[in-house]
Amino acid sequence: MEGFKIEASTGKRDVKTFKDLLIWQQGMRLAEGIYHETERFPKSELYGMVSQMRRAAVSVPSNIAEGYRRRHAREFQQFLSIALGSLGELETQVILAHGFQYLPLENQNHFLEAIDSLVRMIVGYSKKICP
Repeated sequence: MEGFKIEASTGKRDVKTFKDLLIWQQGMRLAEGIYHETERFPKSELYGMVSQMRRAAVSVPSNIAEGYRRRHAREFQQFLSIALGSLGELETQVILAHGFQYLPLENQNHFLEAIDSLVRMIVGYSKKICP
């Protein structure tokens, strides 16, 4: 789990593209962490749990990027809402993966903290773009 960390917002930043958004950057880190961790899951889960977790994780930064590119605050907010839904899906899958003993408790807790932090960041950002 080295190098995977959700960072708190550091205030106003110059945003020229979605890649400058901290929420997108953190979504990318989360997706990378999920991809790395699911490599250890049983091969029998490749088309089940692994695929579901990876798709949910990839959906987060993808929806942030797509919403940003729409260039309208209301549409962006809708895509942020979809990203939040994907985080809810991923949270459930992380809990299930631990229950199936595919994910150690320490890693489950790490992902759950990262998901919770990213949820709070997205909700806060959403309120800023469409108060």
